Amino acid sequence: MKLLFSEYKSDYTNYIFPYAIWAIPEPHETPAMIFAGGFLPSSPEFERFYLCRQVRVDLNCFELSSENRRIVRKCENIEYRLVPRSQFEYTKRWRKFCKTYADIKFGKDIMTYDRLDSLFKSKIVSHLLIFTDTKTKKDVGIVTLFLEKKSLAYYYYSFYDLNYYVHNLGMFLMTSAVHYFSGLDYNQIYLGTCYSRNSLYKTQFKGAEFFNGFHWSNDLKELRYLIERDKGTVNKHLIETKTYQLEFYDGDLGKIIDNNGFPVILEPPL
Repeated sequence: MKLLFSEYKSDYTNYIFPYAIWAIPEPHETPAMIFAGGFLPSSPEFERFYLCRQVRVDLNCFELSSENRRIVRKCENIEYRLVPRSQFEYTKRWRKFCKTYADIKFGKDIMTYDRLDSLFKSKIVSHLLIFTDTKTKKDVGIVTLFLEKKSLAYYYYSFYDLNYYVHNLGMFLMTSAVHYFSGLDYNQIYLGTCYSRNSLYKTQFKGAEFFNGFHWSNDLKELRYLIERDKGTVNKHLIETKTYQLEFYDGDLGKIIDNNGFPVILEPPL
């Protein structure tokens, strides 16, 4: 992949010069290879990706916890099935269903009908996980997914009937997806970004890890440290912050360097 560094606002007082980092895939590279580097898609056709703090679950380490089982029991009447997008009928009813959810959860017309229609046609949605209440025979939820063989499952948007809020249906959708793909011998399921306490629910699966900018970490104390750090004034780079180095890497910058997933080999100048 090729990397592009797009400059953000500088903080000259503290000598901090941030960049957003984009990855542009080479023709032989698959999305799973780019995801593994800590990137998420920034375009639905996988033309470019962005580096971010995101959560994935190592499915080789996953097993249902007591909390996961509690969530599953609350929705014992709901079943689900995996459907390739090519076999999915994007009906007016599904369109309205997803739009209603999006308006309530994200805000009115944050996700327009055009954007929703585009989502269901894009490369980033290869499969759908559809949830049905077996008592009422009603479809009550849908998860958009990208699957790559058995190496990658990407849990993208989910939409569900908010009348099932008391059943914790949203958490059931995610728990079901993690459990389902672990049973199909997928290696990883990616669950999106984690920049606030409200996103910590994505880490309640055994095998959860997050990308911290230089490697995948399974230390959730480190993740909570980063979330709390974001709330206050930041006047140092993370890696040069002594408390961070001491608490998570024994004060040894060398351990951070050794974990770096982006070795660069430079050629001598001509």
